[in-house]
Amino acid sequence: MPDAPLRMAAVGLDHRHIYGQAGHMIAAGAELVCYWTEGQPETLPGFKKRFPDVPFQPLDDIFARADIDLILIAAIPADRAALAIQAMEAGKDVMVDKPGCTDMDQLHAIKDCVARTGRIWSVNFSERFEVPSVTKASALVAEGAIGRVAQTVGLGPHRLNRGTRPDWFFDRKQYGGILADIASHQIDQFLHFTGSTDAEITLARAGNYANPDDPGLQDFGQIVLQHGDCHGFIRVDWYTPDALPTWGDGRLTILGTEGTIELRKYVDIAGRPGTDHLFLVNGTKCEHMACRDVGLPYFPALIADIRDRTETAMAQSHAFKVMELALLAQRLAED
Repeated sequence: MPDAPLRMAAVGLDHRHIYGQAGHMIAAGAELVCYWTEGQPETLPGFKKRFPDVPFQPLDDIFARADIDLILIAAIPADRAALAIQAMEAGKDVMVDKPGCTDMDQLHAIKDCVARTGRIWSVNFSERFEVPSVTKASALVAEGAIGRVAQTVGLGPHRLNRGTRPDWFFDRKQYGGILADIASHQIDQFLHFTGSTDAEITLARAGNYANPDDPGLQDFGQIVLQHGDCHGFIRVDWYTPDALPTWGDGRLTILGTEGTIELRKYVDIAGRPGTDHLFLVNGTKCEHMACRDVGLPYFPALIADIRDRTETAMAQSHAFKVMELALLAQRLAED
């Protein structure tokens, strides 16, 4: 008989990333059986629209259920670590929205809990795991299409959408800072594409240059990092202009010793329709690839990891290191 589907619950719906976490896991074969959230976050109607048959349950009841394998968490960032620890101590594996935590004490507590319980703590770095063009870029790099990776340049602009943002969005202690939050995506991609297991942060900056009435908001950040002869540059911001037809023109350029790959993940402002545009230039090719239909292997791999107790979706050490570096960059920017 085929294996029973993995069963999961959503805990904390404060960020709309929960839609992608749940939706992609369902597409990979998992079953969402219940949810809990505190209060009435702005995302709740959208969650109910997408998953109308999923009932609410009290948090303690969810953690007590023996038939739930995985907890999805997209709570207020400062609350995610405590919920993850509670879930793991109840015998559940965890997929948390980024940032997985907001300070080093939380990260240390998560590491201790993983070591003690043997549970999986996975962070859904959606700008890699939910982007088909990144899947294609990963395959090209692995094939040697651009030689050895020497640098990544990751750009993460976002639209502020002020009217839709809850109070915690403007509270530094609640969201963790722009580098710990948004730039964790680009740190993940640097480590992934360079094959690095660590990095040195050589520059970190964060500031508020356009929103003086919101002193808790950081609307600009940048990081320079290095590991051996691999280099990375990261810029993140909340400056996406209203005329852009999507929330941000996220880009990634991967410089290799024998070529380059550029990703225009969400829009091509040159006019090509749709998302997931990849441009490859090497010794024999100069071409555009449409990657919208390339798969998203993280989600089925996580299901397999939960079943087999493996680390094929993402190494546990990688999740820890990304958050460690993001938190270190945030601290350096604020010192």
